[in-house]
Amino acid sequence: MIFSFRGMVPVIDPSAYVHPQATVVGHVTIGPDCYVGPHAVLRGDWGKIVLEKGCNVQEGCVLHMFPESTVWLEEGAHVGHGAMVHGARLGRNCMVGMNAVVLDDAVIGAESIVGALSLVRAQSEFAPRSLILGQPATVKGEVSDRMIEHKTEGTALYQALPQDCHDLMEEVKPLTSLPEERIEDFPTLDTWQCRRQEQG
Repeated sequence: MIFSFRGMVPVIDPSAYVHPQATVVGHVTIGPDCYVGPHAVLRGDWGKIVLEKGCNVQEGCVLHMFPESTVWLEEGAHVGHGAMVHGARLGRNCMVGMNAVVLDDAVIGAESIVGALSLVRAQSEFAPRSLILGQPATVKGEVSDRMIEHKTEGTALYQALPQDCHDLMEEVKPLTSLPEERIEDFPTLDTWQCRRQEQG
């Protein structure tokens, strides 16, 4: 659902995909190849929200801010299921893990990873490639080349997903019983998790 607020209308690049059950309000700018999942809320009523190219905001996330603040996701930023970002800036190609909370005026450096369930305090600043964990979150190490490779690979799946959603997703009525042969047409994805399973 897309809403204006006080005349401020969201801007969404045609190549992005915003699920119909997501809520986007006000001064929100969603760039090319972005994915916004169902039940995500991007509420740009008191300040701005910007998603640069290739960002994803997954299911159940909330992006909001205090008055006159901005939530800014730089290119390739990745916000996992159920996370909240309130008035913070996420650097290029960084990741916020599932159910993490990033509070006001925090700055997450490029290619950093905020672990799942972490709580990043307001006005915290983290250098690029920081591994940020805990409640409250602190730097627990540096993101390795291998970790950022895995993160980038995962984000690339979400950067391809908007086009798949435009092409392949449609609203339907559910089946009322299991058919003898139910369609199973899952995509074949070359990911590090799949490669690890193949290697045994």
